[in-house]
Amino acid sequence: MEKIKEKMNSLRAEADAAVVRAETAEAKIKQFEQQLLERDQNITSLNVQITRLEGELQTTEEQLTNAKSAQADGEHSKTTNDSLARKIVLLEEELDAAEKNVKETTEKLRQVDVKAEHFERQVQRAEQERDQWEQKYEEMLNKYKTSQTELDELMKSMEGL
Repeated sequence: MEKIKEKMNSLRAEADAAVVRAETAEAKIKQFEQQLLERDQNITSLNVQITRLEGELQTTEEQLTNAKSAQADGEHSKTTNDSLARKIVLLEEELDAAEKNVKETTEKLRQVDVKAEHFERQVQRAEQERDQWEQKYEEMLNKYKTSQTELDELMKSMEGL
């Protein structure tokens, strides 16, 4: 009987040990389930964060593309601006040359006008002088005709004598 008691004690000890092991195992399972739950929540949180970061990455990539496009446009605008600035300089030089040419032409025109007025006055004086000579010519022609008539009358009267 003793052996049976001993065996019973031994079985009780084993059962107690098994209960302790089972309780320990259950505690570990609860701990592992808790860790699993925390890790699932962490995974869910990380998935949300990954989705948000992917959206931010896409937005950032679009902004980068827009910035590169704006930079290219800016470089194109700068090139266009430089080209237009050179054209402006050339046009200003042409304008200066044209203004100088206009001034020179205006001065020459003024000189030509002065000369034209001078020649017009000379033409008027020449016409007046011509008119005076024509008038003198007519007067002389009249005197000549008168003298010729007088001479013819004198010749007739002398022939009649």
